[in-house]
Amino acid sequence: VQLVESGGGLVQSGGSLRLSCVISGSSLEYHAVGWFRQAPGKEREGVSCINSSDGTTSYEDSVKGRFTISRDAAKNTVDLQMNSLKPEDTAVYFCAADPDFYCSDSGPDSPADFTSWGRGTQVTVSS
Repeated sequence: VQLVESGGGLVQSGGSLRLSCVISGSSLEYHAVGWFRQAPGKEREGVSCINSSDGTTSYEDSVKGRFTISRDAAKNTVDLQMNSLKPEDTAVYFCAADPDFYCSDSGPDSPADFTSWGRGTQVTVSS
């Protein structure tokens, strides 16, 4: 499975961006698709996740109500709509997939749970 992110950029605080992750390979090769981010000097953290089997989603607390993850099965893409962006959302955003992981709302997802990764796209939010 190969993943390619796009849609990052520079936006003012309060603005919006839509990230897209194009997934190459059979949908049978992955189940969960997650979005992660990594700010300079910080660890990579889970932002949101979606299960391809039932469409259930999960979000990290700081993005709930602002970010929405969605999946287009026909296009094999997973998007992350980000609204009301804040300077603290600035980071490199990665999408990741795993054939066995099931997203749940039990806390932030761990990068260790995902086996395939994209190269990331930079999101910068100015104050």
